[in-house]
Amino acid sequence: MTIPTQSAAVPATTAPGNVADRAVKRRRVLDILDKAGHDSLLLTSNTALTWYLDGSRVHISLAGDPIAALLVDRSGDHLITFNNEAARIAAEELPAGVSLDTVPWHGQLHAAAADLALDGNPLVEAAVTAELRAARQQLLPAETARYSELSVDAARAMTDVLTAATPETTEFELVSQLAARIVSVGAEPLVLLCNGAGRSDFRHPLATHSPIGRRAMAVVCARRNGLVANVTRWVAFDAGTPAELDAEARIAEVEADIFRATVPGARLNEVFTGIKAAYTRHGFGDDQWTLHHQGGPAGYAGRDPRVTAEVTDTIVLNQPFTWNPSGPGVKIEDTVLLTDSGLRVLTVDERWPTTDVDGRRRPLTLRP
Repeated sequence: MTIPTQSAAVPATTAPGNVADRAVKRRRVLDILDKAGHDSLLLTSNTALTWYLDGSRVHISLAGDPIAALLVDRSGDHLITFNNEAARIAAEELPAGVSLDTVPWHGQLHAAAADLALDGNPLVEAAVTAELRAARQQLLPAETARYSELSVDAARAMTDVLTAATPETTEFELVSQLAARIVSVGAEPLVLLCNGAGRSDFRHPLATHSPIGRRAMAVVCARRNGLVANVTRWVAFDAGTPAELDAEARIAEVEADIFRATVPGARLNEVFTGIKAAYTRHGFGDDQWTLHHQGGPAGYAGRDPRVTAEVTDTIVLNQPFTWNPSGPGVKIEDTVLLTDSGLRVLTVDERWPTTDVDGRRRPLTLRP
């Protein structure tokens, strides 16, 4: 069943998506079809859908599968969703030029979308994973602007919440305040982490009811219009020990080495090799890279993908990254964009204390 692109019962709102950006994305997907010798491609993941639709919200549960699928063929773009989702999708999420079909809420979404293909057998995402990732690498002008705004909002939320924190603030209280700030700017908190002084060894610390004590780390991954901004910050209520201050300075030097390696034409596995050497060079030991992932390209996924020795993607201009080197009791993480003038940090709040590291302002621990 095909339905109108706006509901009579719900006033139309400005749909997401930039016409110019979407045209480029469609051309990129058609190029993938040309190289694969196919006439249609079925997009089913949240990452692919939000990228191609340029920011449409195609989820209900943050932990669930998308409630829509999209068939891209040479005649156009065909979105299919469940009948109970269609009115909102049509009114608020459907970019211009995309047709909308429905399937019963108890129906088979992907099968129905595949049936829209002329031969009923479209190319599936899994067959062109690397090609789609390459198509997402280079941000276009409108999505770059949206990403920059989201990143600033995420950084400001960190400043607001950590400035107001006290040693008695519990980890759950801190992340709940971060969640409220993120939601208030129209974003979704995909990841919220916090470790107080007693849990600083944990690098993926889900919050507890413990007070944060003398120092704490907070992590936010916030999504809006499909794009995900990632940021880590530290707060402390004393001057810090010499060992802590030394480790904080050294992990920033590890990051500086990674930033210097993040240049157009470099391969991600080559950067990964450099990361391992940077840990040793700055006194963290040969095995530190094994204790936590190191980050990688960002954008429509938290990491797109996490960098390992097997990832050979080539870095391009206008590609976003979130590197996150870490050591015992230290971590540094911002979302950055590779521009023709070098890396630009996006998750910036001018209120946050910084220091110069290799000619770039990098965050210090906040001491309210």
